[in-house]
Amino acid sequence: MLVSHIIETNFPQVHFTDKVSFALMLMDDYHVEHLAVVNEDKFAGVVSKDVLLDEDEDSVLGGLDEQFVQASVLAHEHFLAAVKMMSVAGDISLVPVTNEDKDLLGVVTAKKLMHAVAIFNAVEEPGGVIVMEMDRRNLSFGELSRLVETNDAYITQMNTYTETSTGLLQVTIKVNKFEISDIIATLQRYDYNIRYYFGEELYENELKENLDLLMTYLNI
Repeated sequence: MLVSHIIETNFPQVHFTDKVSFALMLMDDYHVEHLAVVNEDKFAGVVSKDVLLDEDEDSVLGGLDEQFVQASVLAHEHFLAAVKMMSVAGDISLVPVTNEDKDLLGVVTAKKLMHAVAIFNAVEEPGGVIVMEMDRRNLSFGELSRLVETNDAYITQMNTYTETSTGLLQVTIKVNKFEISDIIATLQRYDYNIRYYFGEELYENELKENLDLLMTYLNI
């Protein structure tokens, strides 16, 4: 998924000549904490609500350019570039989208990005989630896929990251069924270290535990 697939081209922008009061009004109307600023038809930066609240409402935005956040992505980049930019720029509520000439094409809002991340991680697809811990050199998608498939299932999503405290790779896989006890058993038989998992049996175990507690209480 590219940035161009989730861009909002009709989102408001402000100019150097606009007043602080006008920018604050737009932020309230569109429920955002930031707006893209344009100067002479070129993207100039992102202004935040926190900055504006400390200024006189009749001041013009051009006088605040040193406090603009320099954050933008190109339309042809992968949407994860916008996710990264939103994070490293200080959790801004939108990311401006430009071309190579710094023309402002639109923005990507946090809401759009959240939806894109949900699609990317297949969160709407039914199934269980398994999190494993291993050395990076031991990761083999082919073997994981084969082991899962021996239990009449398949991997619908896989993500990895390195845990800084241990240096070990955290591998998260999502499979296409909730009943994953057989998959867990297979992975453990092949010496995979399961950190935790979320599947149908987890909820069944919690339900049984709660029922047992209730019955114990009623018998008192």
